[in-house]
Amino acid sequence: MKNRIISSARKSSVLVMLALVGCTSTQPQQGTATTSTQAPEVTEMKDVDNTALPENTLLKEWTGPYGGVPAFDKMSLTDLAPAMEVGMKMHLADIDAITNNPAAPTFENTIVPYEKAGEALSRAFTYYGIWGSNLSTPEFRKIQGELAPKISDFRSKISQNKALFDRIKAVYDNSQKTALPADQQRVVQLIYEEFAMEGAGLDAAAKERYAAINKELSSLYTTYGNNVLADEEKYVTYITKDQLSGLPESFVKAAAKAATDNGKPGMYAITNTRSSMDQFLTYSDNRALREKVWNTYYSRGDNGDANDNNQNITKILQLRDERVKLLGYDTYADWRLQNRMAKNPQNAMNLMNAVWPAALARVSQEVKDMQAVANASGAKITIAPWDYRYYAEKVRKKKYDLDSDEVKQYLELGNLTQAIFFTAGELFNFKFTPVPAGSVPVYHPDVKVWEVTDKTSGEHIGLWYLDPFARQGKRSGAWASPYRSHTTFNGKKTVLASNNSNFIKPAPGEPVLVSWDDATTFFHEFGHALHFLSSNVKYPTLNSGVRDYTEFQSQLLERWLSTDKVINQFLKHHKTGKVMPPELVAKIKKAATFNQGFETTEFLASALMDMKFHTVKDPTDLDPDKFERETLAALKMPKEIVMRHRSPHFTHVFSGEGYAAGYYGYLWADVLTADAAEAFEEAPGGFYDKQVAAKLVKYLFAPRNSMDPAEAYRLFRGRDAKIDALMRDRGFPVPNQKTQKAKK
Repeated sequence: MKNRIISSARKSSVLVMLALVGCTSTQPQQGTATTSTQAPEVTEMKDVDNTALPENTLLKEWTGPYGGVPAFDKMSLTDLAPAMEVGMKMHLADIDAITNNPAAPTFENTIVPYEKAGEALSRAFTYYGIWGSNLSTPEFRKIQGELAPKISDFRSKISQNKALFDRIKAVYDNSQKTALPADQQRVVQLIYEEFAMEGAGLDAAAKERYAAINKELSSLYTTYGNNVLADEEKYVTYITKDQLSGLPESFVKAAAKAATDNGKPGMYAITNTRSSMDQFLTYSDNRALREKVWNTYYSRGDNGDANDNNQNITKILQLRDERVKLLGYDTYADWRLQNRMAKNPQNAMNLMNAVWPAALARVSQEVKDMQAVANASGAKITIAPWDYRYYAEKVRKKKYDLDSDEVKQYLELGNLTQAIFFTAGELFNFKFTPVPAGSVPVYHPDVKVWEVTDKTSGEHIGLWYLDPFARQGKRSGAWASPYRSHTTFNGKKTVLASNNSNFIKPAPGEPVLVSWDDATTFFHEFGHALHFLSSNVKYPTLNSGVRDYTEFQSQLLERWLSTDKVINQFLKHHKTGKVMPPELVAKIKKAATFNQGFETTEFLASALMDMKFHTVKDPTDLDPDKFERETLAALKMPKEIVMRHRSPHFTHVFSGEGYAAGYYGYLWADVLTADAAEAFEEAPGGFYDKQVAAKLVKYLFAPRNSMDPAEAYRLFRGRDAKIDALMRDRGFPVPNQKTQKAKK
């Protein structure tokens, strides 16, 4: 349940590449040497000459060491639009070569060239994603807005290409009669299903409308995401020295630096991002300021101004509904979940409804505990949403004698980085070696690179890029991206994986200290990177993900943060170098289920709202604010908690389609996570048991999407996952009925 958007594994197929585009959030940045400040003219595709290819850095094959690397040091924004347009033209030519083949369709003459198609465009999309997520400027956003509808048109030209679909369908039909090798059979199945879901079988008129809807949605997604980012940039709360009561020293120093960077030296900046808001609401003694910061953060995209997203939500829902009805589905959720583990909306709702009552009951107890602390301190208040984090921290200290700021002193980013490397070495036999500065291009000085090798053989696996700090022009949250995925069908390709975080950059000479939650997120995102790096598939399509499964591997990796081997070697006080004392470790573990009412409820409220939005039979003229209020009231949402992502800034769901009708997937994956963690707990070697670790890599990481996720999990565990472990994990009562299974 992290604030992030995970990019799907990149492959040459446009259907996967374009999944990244709609989800890209952007925000302006301050000057970066590798970007141009001039927005190029966007040329019509018919005017683009293929001779531009050798001169356009963004299309060129990657050269240099490690199987070639992106030329991040030569990125120029003036190249972006021409590269994208030439790349799209080249990709369409690749598709024409497939459809013009007079030979009967086979795997080798249809599927293999389809997997190879669009390699130059794929490289351009890598740079596009970097600007969109890490280095956004107003100039980039202008280009993005101009390109979005053209990219949508391009996508439709492939996904609705009748000749191409006829060939793919012929290969698929033949494979149902005469089975192909297992990996080829899976590739054909996934490609065929993707085309079918995108309307490839519609008649001409329906295809035309389908494409028009996608084009309009692409612009709406861009506008929605940019509106949220505009509100994150626009609203910064500045405070003075006399308003710092309760705030930790590390936060104060970082806030002072942020204010200075924004041209307000002598003040302290509370930026409108989760990392800043969360810390301020946890520690600030100033209730009026807590309320102001809370309102500023949770009203993003909902201020009734030019950046208000409510009308955009209504239009997005209307268009999604119209589009799936062209395909014969009752609701968007029915269409979206057909190839997910949940299979249908009801199964997803059943899981959420099984957990929701226990979460509400825990919230009720948490609020009582907080109100008692407030009353005892003489505060004449009723707990409100902007009080929850503040008084939860006081209850934590009272119940468990656990001070979050004390814990942070042992969570230094450099040590945590070594901790994730150690974990990867123990489970995956990977070794991480720093790449000398300057030998691999990076897009920002903050980015560091490591080579990943096999500890035993020394074989090169890939590179791992880390971009850890928040900055202007970088979207909020934490995420992982593959710049290149492992494949062997066209010569072996090694992995280029990236992790991106938004830790607050400290004052010069100060350590980077993070909270336990942020350390958990760091392990989580590294789990995605390990999923990329451990891939052992032949074809690009098999690196794609299943949304309600793809969070499982990363959520599972979080568990190693609290293992004894990690704690005793890497959780050291940043000043004394002493390992976190056993008594503090005991407090952390004792408090493991603390505040689970809040954490589960704020997430589940968003997940339930997502599903409710996408199961409305007719969303025409739907009022998002009213629908949100009425739905939460029907769910008996506690007044002391707000959704983790309110509808006007729910970028997971409305700035693209990656998590639309799929935000429940974090909970679905956590059923698997809790159950798999118990497999390690039950093993002789615990979380470092070699046999269980080998099965983990063999069945749950290396195959990627080369086998059905439900079958992969059964091969690992010997059975389906049970919800019981999840309930135990969160300290909730295990259901009384017969052991439930997460339906696959």
